[in-house]
Amino acid sequence: MPAALPLGRFGLVVGRKALPRATDRNRFKRLVRVAMRHQRAEALAFDLVVRLKGPVKRAGVDAAAGEAVQVLARAFAALRARSTP
Repeated sequence: MPAALPLGRFGLVVGRKALPRATDRNRFKRLVRVAMRHQRAEALAFDLVVRLKGPVKRAGVDAAAGEAVQVLARAFAALRARSTP
């Protein structure tokens, strides 16, 4: 969504059903936050929420975070393409 405030906000939703161990939930969030810092300039105009939908096996936490980052990158690229005349 377009940001309601001058600066956009970013949220992560990771439930216990998706990742039962707190350390895995925190690792997923940390990996996505680090990636968002690199794209912060593009995200300033939007309020974003990333939600981990389905269950992830413990070994797949890094892959799930990478997929979330790729989805965000594609979304930002589409927004850039739309805003460029």
